[in-house]
This record gives sequence, structure tokens and C-alpha cells, in this order.
Amino acid sequence: MTAMHPDQVLFQGERTLPDMPAIDHYAGSEKLITKALSIQQDMGPVFDITCDCEDGAKAGQETEHAHMAATMVMSEANQFGRVGARIHDITHPHWRRDVDILVEDAGQRLAFITFPKPRSVDDVREQLAYLRMQEAANHTGIALPVHVLIETHGALRDAWHIAALDGVESLDFGLMDFVSAHHGAIPGEAMRSPAQFEHPLVARAKCEIAAAALAHGVVPSHNVTTEIKDVEFIRKDAERARREFGYLRMWSIHPNQITPILEAMRPDFSEVESAIVILEAAQDANWGPIQHAGKLHDRASYRYYWTLLKRARATGQRLPADAEQRFFSN
Repeated sequence: MTAMHPDQVLFQGERTLPDMPAIDHYAGSEKLITKALSIQQDMGPVFDITCDCEDGAKAGQETEHAHMAATMVMSEANQFGRVGARIHDITHPHWRRDVDILVEDAGQRLAFITFPKPRSVDDVREQLAYLRMQEAANHTGIALPVHVLIETHGALRDAWHIAALDGVESLDFGLMDFVSAHHGAIPGEAMRSPAQFEHPLVARAKCEIAAAALAHGVVPSHNVTTEIKDVEFIRKDAERARREFGYLRMWSIHPNQITPILEAMRPDFSEVESAIVILEAAQDANWGPIQHAGKLHDRASYRYYWTLLKRARATGQRLPADAEQRFFSN
């Protein structure tokens, strides 16, 4: 009898977390996107690249910028198919044209589209419906995953409803816009560490977003760190996001941030080794209970170790050849 894969057994009837790299690297210009693609070619698909058609586009040049982003997505430099794009927010007159261009020019290869600054779940529904309409009109045969930036009061209020929408695979926290939306009630120091992890209103938002995302099989993605030179500072920010707030993915905005964030997001190697032993024994036992190191394990713990093993692989940790073959060969 063929051994059953963990995804077939452990999450029946549930929406499972999508397999995504632990970093979402933002680049707004052709030069910076090209640089990011070069780094991705060297490191492998351990981080995504988002072509920024919102803040990256100069006023009056939105159309040209969207075409440039689509060209980059379709270029040979995009070796791994892990390049997405952020469009303008729903209040901007160009957002539909962003969608038109990206879907028509690059709909076959886009990894995802990001919706910024929704004011409610209804805004996300409207943009999502338009995206699906354009996909159908262009016969792409692909329903692109959607990432949603939670950075307004209304979006935070509706985070659970947004995470439940079909097609949403990531909730991203927009820290700076969120702080600014409080009209000075939250001090500016909360846009950076350590206050970003300690101010009650900001910490509440981080927790609510992560909880909503994880409850619906959606990846919570943490905001950027403004530090670009101090590698240890960057690593600690990413580590706090992961360990204290449950974020499985984090934005980067500078090449110096990629490696320390990746390192912080990786599981402990000894725990990965235990996960492999436990999962292999569980699969051999047809996913019934087993004993390991004097402790009983069943499907509840298998689920934990399977998600941990997938996260290790997504962050570039090398797995033993037999584990790679057994769990990831397809």
C-alpha cells in the first residue's frame, strides 16, 4: 500500500497554510527589481519579490510602471515564478488599470497580487471580484492568490472576515499607515522597535491579524523593520515577530535584510531533526499513534511537526535526501 502523504491525512476538511517563502521582498523600480531577481537566482526561491505598483509608481506614470512590473514578472530572470505585484488601493483611480495590465501581460506567471489599504472586507471583495473577472476575460485559467494589507481601522475590524475570503493567502500588517491612522494617539516611536512590539494598540493589532490569519489557513506576514545596516537588530525584529506574535513571513525592503530575516524565521535544527524522525515513523504506522523518546505522539503533534518541516524547507534549510524524497518529491 502506498504511504499516505501528511497533507492527505492531517488536515482533512481544513484550509491548510499555503507553501510560501518566509520573506516578501519589496522593490519599486526596475533597477531594484532586477537586483532582487539576481539575489533570488543566487539564493534560490527562499524569498518572494513584490513589484510595487503603488508607492513605486511616480504620479502620472502609473500605466508605464505597471507595464514595467509585468515585463519583469515575465522575464527570464524570474526563474522560480515567485514574483508578485502590489496594486494601488481602492480609492486610487488607477487600481483597475493596474489589474488589467498585470493580468493581461503577466497573469500566467504572477505569484500573487497584493491589495493595500482596504477600509473593510467589502473593499477586498470588490477588488477580488474585479481580479477574477479580468482573469476570466483573459482566459488565464489561473485564480491568482491575493495578499491583503491590514493597515486601517476598518480592515483590522474585519480581519477575520477578510481572512475567510476564498483566494486570500496572506494577511500583511502595514505598521506605519496603521500608526498614522491614529492621528498622533500612538507615538511615532511605535513605528520601530522596541515600541512596535510593546505599545498595547500596536501589539493588539499584530495579535489580531495573526490570529485571524492562522485560524483560516492564511499566512500572517509581518511589517518591515526600518533598520537596514544592523544585521543583529534586523534578526531580533524578525525573531520577535515569529516567536512572540506568530508571524510566519516578513517583509524586507533592502537586500541587507533578507539573510537575517531568513535566519530568524528558520526552526531550530534539532527540532527539525526530531520532526523528521517522528513523521517518518508516523507515516510508516499509517498515521496511527507512535512512541518517540519515551513520549506518545498522534495526529495532533504530527500536524505541528509537519508544518514545522515545511517551514524549515521554505526558509532554505537543507533536509536529508530520504526526507526530501519521502515528503517533497512531488
